[in-house]
Amino acid sequence: MSEQTANDNYQGVWGQRIGFGQKAALLMIDFMRGYTTEGAPLFAPGVVSAVAESVELLASARRVGISVVHTNIRYHPGHFADGGIWVKKAPVMKDMVEGNPLAAFCEEVLPQENEVVISKQYASAFFGSSLASMLHAQGIDTVVLAGCSTSGCIRATAVDAVQHGFRTIVVRECVGDRHPAPHEANLFDIDSKYGDVISKQEAIAHFEKM
Repeated sequence: MSEQTANDNYQGVWGQRIGFGQKAALLMIDFMRGYTTEGAPLFAPGVVSAVAESVELLASARRVGISVVHTNIRYHPGHFADGGIWVKKAPVMKDMVEGNPLAAFCEEVLPQENEVVISKQYASAFFGSSLASMLHAQGIDTVVLAGCSTSGCIRATAVDAVQHGFRTIVVRECVGDRHPAPHEANLFDIDSKYGDVISKQEAIAHFEKM
């Protein structure tokens, strides 16, 4: 057993494909400058490339009329009580307050005026938010994820998306983390158990057909 690769071990048990449904939304998860500013505590090199790769994905979604939802993280700057235990476990998240330049959206993927922005306090975009209700009301059955970080907010959102009844697609080039090991491990796990990990070009091709 110890000599098996992960792919061999999972073969035939995990890894079924779920595919796209009838109507998709693109979720742009937490593309904030704290992750792309070198020297910042949250800086993640993998997110720098993910932002660059996501420009084309975002443009494609907008061009064909796919719903786009952005998320960010916001806390009360005085006491951070709305961050609960998470900000105690990860005090680095205290940079995510209004007015901190590190909490601003990355310029390359700024939300447009007609696009919903959901502010969250925890990893999943669905936890404590109206996201699931809003998407269901629009008849959306598929969520396509771009953003950061792969091992944190992307994974948590992917797990919750399945639990809320959505087909879940993660775009490989458009998600990133601070180290390649957790990035790859979480993409493997998401692709095996919770959704499909696909290339950017595959995602764009699906957008063009919807």
